[in-house]
Amino acid sequence: MSALPSSTRAKRPEFRNINAFNDLPGYRWPLAAVVSGMHRFSGLVMFLLMPFIIWMFDTSVSSEISFARFTSAFHNGIGFVPGVIVKLVALLLIWSYLHHFFAGLRHIRMDLFHTVSKEAGRQTAQVTLVLSLGLTVALGAKLFGLY
Repeated sequence: MSALPSSTRAKRPEFRNINAFNDLPGYRWPLAAVVSGMHRFSGLVMFLLMPFIIWMFDTSVSSEISFARFTSAFHNGIGFVPGVIVKLVALLLIWSYLHHFFAGLRHIRMDLFHTVSKEAGRQTAQVTLVLSLGLTVALGAKLFGLY
């Protein structure tokens, strides 16, 4: 066994723990990472707002009287919550569903075709954002009565 002199040995890499508060804010996430994080966030939003989703479904289909109460919630509000806040929560749900749906399709496409490259990731992330945000704007305009 031959030993190399210490002067010719390659310097070993030095690993350190990162400080999330100092290091991560300056890190520039690629678009695919942003879409992946938003996919997780949209799933969390849908989970946390599940009682609101169930209430909306129940009151919209139970009877004509409950449907009138449902539509009134979007115009007059619910209790101390004004109607515009109810509409904004519904808009958040619309975005979270659309984003989660399209990002899920993106992941299924990657799994099926094994196309995992930086360029494909960036392009599918762009498509996901354009579709989810574009449809959210269109449905939000309908929700707020612009057409």
